[in-house]
Amino acid sequence: MGKPTGFLDFDRKGLDYRAPKDRLKDWKQVAKKVPEEELRQQASRCMDCGIPFCSNPNSGRGGCPLGNVIPDWNDFVYRGKWDDALVRLHSTNNFPEFTGSICPAPCEEACCVAYNGDAVTIKNVELAVAEAGWENDSIKPVMASRRTGRSVAVVGSGPAGLAAAQQLCRAGHSVTVFEKSDRIGGLLRYGIPEFKMEKRLIDRRLEQMKAEGVSFQTGITVGADLTAADLRKSFDAVLLCMGAEQPRDLPVEGRDLEGINFAMDFLPQQNRRCHGDTVDPIEEIDAKDKHVVVLGGGDTGSDCVGTSLRQGCKSLTSIELLERPPEDPSASAPWPMWRVMYRSSSSHDEGGERKFSLMTKRFSGSDGQVKKLHGIEVRLGAPDESGRPALEEVAGTEFELDADLVLLAMGFLGPVQQGLLDDLGVKYDPRGNVAASAPTYTTSESGIFAAGDCRRGQSLVVWAIAEGREAAREVDTYLMGESRLQKRNTKGNNPD
Repeated sequence: MGKPTGFLDFDRKGLDYRAPKDRLKDWKQVAKKVPEEELRQQASRCMDCGIPFCSNPNSGRGGCPLGNVIPDWNDFVYRGKWDDALVRLHSTNNFPEFTGSICPAPCEEACCVAYNGDAVTIKNVELAVAEAGWENDSIKPVMASRRTGRSVAVVGSGPAGLAAAQQLCRAGHSVTVFEKSDRIGGLLRYGIPEFKMEKRLIDRRLEQMKAEGVSFQTGITVGADLTAADLRKSFDAVLLCMGAEQPRDLPVEGRDLEGINFAMDFLPQQNRRCHGDTVDPIEEIDAKDKHVVVLGGGDTGSDCVGTSLRQGCKSLTSIELLERPPEDPSASAPWPMWRVMYRSSSSHDEGGERKFSLMTKRFSGSDGQVKKLHGIEVRLGAPDESGRPALEEVAGTEFELDADLVLLAMGFLGPVQQGLLDDLGVKYDPRGNVAASAPTYTTSESGIFAAGDCRRGQSLVVWAIAEGREAAREVDTYLMGESRLQKRNTKGNNPD
């Protein structure tokens, strides 16, 4: 490394954010741009560790699923070699500005400096490398050296579908991406709020992909507008990347009252407004001047919090079923694994109240509109038959909250099976996902592959990109007998 003592000489410095009073007035990205000198200093903290666990996707839940060669591009940044850093970064990641914006950074959990100190700011450096590439006009279309005459349909335009489509097009295949929505991007487009990732980041990548030859078809629901039989007939291979869009519901008394909505019915509307679209007043979900309760403490719940605050809610309460995680990392998840600890997002820091160990029992209202949430405190009890601790209600802890708008952000159960998946006849795993085992990503139907959340269940953007790339290699092998697409780096060293 250029500065072997960097991690000793400099303290970690994370992102600076615009003040909440300012950023709540708009939908622009909340993080400030990091000065170049500071980035180079932070990159210099990447130690000469010998075994870069940050790059190893096999480090429990820590480590980068893409196998990003992190020490290399940190060293290039420290030396001011931004184009070299970009080449190394793109060798494993098609869209580093996506992961640099919204990935929770399992790589930093596995950073060797984090063993007994503060991890290198890997995610911030990654984003900066990508942004420098765009600013310096170093990111250009990568054209295929040959055309194979083979065609591939990619169903879904989220990160898995986009990564797979770009890889397959660069391998020389004719690639068509089908998206049921009116714009390309999947959850990147309509699930991630503008203040976390501005959609211009997607649009400029789409221009690159179009120039490379990828064809995009929006407003097409495959399985309805285009049948499964048509898909098989028109393409040599099909890759399913439609995500896990079946939300987890809350079947309690009063669930049918107006004002109780799934998070993914709420968040896309605001993203459409940011695009300049008009939302149908009959279907509009708006937090303005309302008592908002968000059920779920994950990323989607956090996105609901930030969106509700910007819309001008009267009050905001975020409820989590499980107990509050400890401030210090749990001993049950030692380095380099993802640690169980209390984490606060930029949205949580903007306002509202977070509550833990609370269970919703019922809703009540008037004239068909929700007005109250009724619940009780819970605690972990003895393990059930599956070995998991059961939740026990704590007597005498009943409570109620004002709730004009309730947003259900409790995760997703898997892909929607009705329609295309059932028509294709693919088999499902015990959790209801498309059964397609890695490393082949092949389903029970010949020529049909699956990757991303529809295969592995709700997961991270970095896993989606990783699976899209790997599945593309398998599709290429299926069509050509072999593949020249790069294998995933699973050893933390330079990719082949």
